[in-house]
Amino acid sequence: MMADLPKDPVMLLGTINMKLRDFYPTLDALCEDLQVGKDWICSTLSGIDYEYDPKRNQFV
Repeated sequence: MMADLPKDPVMLLGTINMKLRDFYPTLDALCEDLQVGKDWICSTLSGIDYEYDPKRNQFV
């Protein structure tokens, strides 16, 4: 499923935050369902200075 996610970090940010907002209660649930590595998402988005905030359930 990872192939379906954008490789561009800014596009990935929008996609992940939209999926978290609309479909998943946590980042772990998203990663499990989409079969994508949490480390990959977090490291890619940290490259553009975004970190996951579990209280807000989004990358900020």
